[in-house]
Amino acid sequence: MSAATAARTPATARTAAGPGALTGTRALVGFGLRRDRVRLPVWILALFLGTVATAANYETLYADPADRASVVSTMKSPAGLAMTGPERYLDDYTFGSMTGHQMLGFTAVLAGLMSVLIVTRHTRDEEETNRAELVRSTVVGRHAHLAAALSVAVLANLALALLLALGLGAMGLGAGGSLLYGSSHAAVGIVFAGVAAVTVQITAHTRGASGMALAVIGLAYVLRAAGDAGSGDALSWLSPIGWAQRTYVYVDNRWWPLLLCLVLAVLSAGAGFVLSTRRDVGAGLRAARLGSPVASSSLVRPLGFALRLHRSVLAGFGAGLFLMGAMYGSILGDADDMLKNIDPLQEALKDIGGATMAESFASMVMVVLAVVTAVYVVMAALRPRSEESAGRVEALLATGLSRARWAGSHLAVALAGGTLVLLLAGLGIGVAGAASAGDSGLILKLVGASLAYAPALWVTVGVTAVLFGWLPRAASAAWAVPVYAFVVGYLGQLLRFPHWMNNVSPFGHVPQLPAAPMSWTPMAVLTLIAAALILLGLAGFRRRDLQTK
Repeated sequence: MSAATAARTPATARTAAGPGALTGTRALVGFGLRRDRVRLPVWILALFLGTVATAANYETLYADPADRASVVSTMKSPAGLAMTGPERYLDDYTFGSMTGHQMLGFTAVLAGLMSVLIVTRHTRDEEETNRAELVRSTVVGRHAHLAAALSVAVLANLALALLLALGLGAMGLGAGGSLLYGSSHAAVGIVFAGVAAVTVQITAHTRGASGMALAVIGLAYVLRAAGDAGSGDALSWLSPIGWAQRTYVYVDNRWWPLLLCLVLAVLSAGAGFVLSTRRDVGAGLRAARLGSPVASSSLVRPLGFALRLHRSVLAGFGAGLFLMGAMYGSILGDADDMLKNIDPLQEALKDIGGATMAESFASMVMVVLAVVTAVYVVMAALRPRSEESAGRVEALLATGLSRARWAGSHLAVALAGGTLVLLLAGLGIGVAGAASAGDSGLILKLVGASLAYAPALWVTVGVTAVLFGWLPRAASAAWAVPVYAFVVGYLGQLLRFPHWMNNVSPFGHVPQLPAAPMSWTPMAVLTLIAAALILLGLAGFRRRDLQTK
């Protein structure tokens, strides 16, 4: 058919011959935005408010130029640069450059996480639940789902960039630098949206696709940290996060490194479209491995089967928390010099107590490690809800397996797995802290301090179990526990929140070892509360109907 003939052919006739590759993209974008009408505003506002609040806090903490000069001298250590960013920012350490130096690398990771979850939710999750096949049976093109998911991710990142530019600009940090700061977040987020467009083609499972994309984010952060801490910055130039930081926002305001992000985003997204043509709907490029013809003895038991389902997430969090603990531990030896001129931190650490500054700082950091571990236990405790939503649990419960044993096996993995992750986090900060401070006794102290948060984690599992058992459609509200614990338990110490707010969180009742003395009463009470909540949640699950999507 000639171009002229095609132009005269009615649209209905062309549709009958088959939809175009992108047909229906606009409708799917609107549908995706409607589905995420709560998730996206929460993500965007959380990143925006967290950034603005931190930038405002810098003006309070470091109002005196001497304070900023003291921070510069301590940040020049390899450990300080690895946790923040390149040394160039330290040449002119204004409030703006301080925000770019200390915040950009961290919040860019969160923007990447948001993008990955958007893309996997609107592509691989749709295929895994068979909704994509139903939608594509209508007049929808082959690439419409992926194009719509990427469009939603781009719109979310642009909205975040605009808010950051307006908010920081209104604070007087400079319009040009603020626009570049926001654009850097958008650029990194769009890059990892493209990465997710590739990983969703490789595996047939949402968790696997998300896990691979998150591993790429972790690798990018490690390369950035290693490059900034070393004598050269070659490794940092291998990371999109390093590219964003090398805009030297509020210092040099260089835009051209963002072009690298744009090129990588286009290439990765294009690769995702190409790879999607080489697989069937619902399948992945990586062929499923043939399993053993006979199941192992552990797989025929509820606990063993649950552990098999959780093992990859558990292994990922265990490795991640160990490395995170080691990063914090590596600066314990420099804690005195880093914090000696920062009055608000000194006051917060004085309230905690401790024989040395290293012990006090470790007690504050332990809250962060415990909250990140709480993210894992919420994910693990919500796994029964996802299995129920997908309709996979009905076949299991049709056998002699009771509801309590099935749900209890997942909760047991969450309880034991969370404790193991805490142990690894404590071991990481203990070993690195002992090497940094030259005190081998810190290993046992910090491992014990990390395990002291186990009962608080168990209460978190219990809260999730109650929501799952009695209010399954509101089970995602369990995420409020780690979020509240971080805001009040960590930021609250710096911003001097009222003490009663900390008592609302289970983490607020844990003795802040190794700085504070051990107290067994709150540990026992938290353990009893956790047990009661878990039993209550299981009772609710036994009494309600199964609810699928």
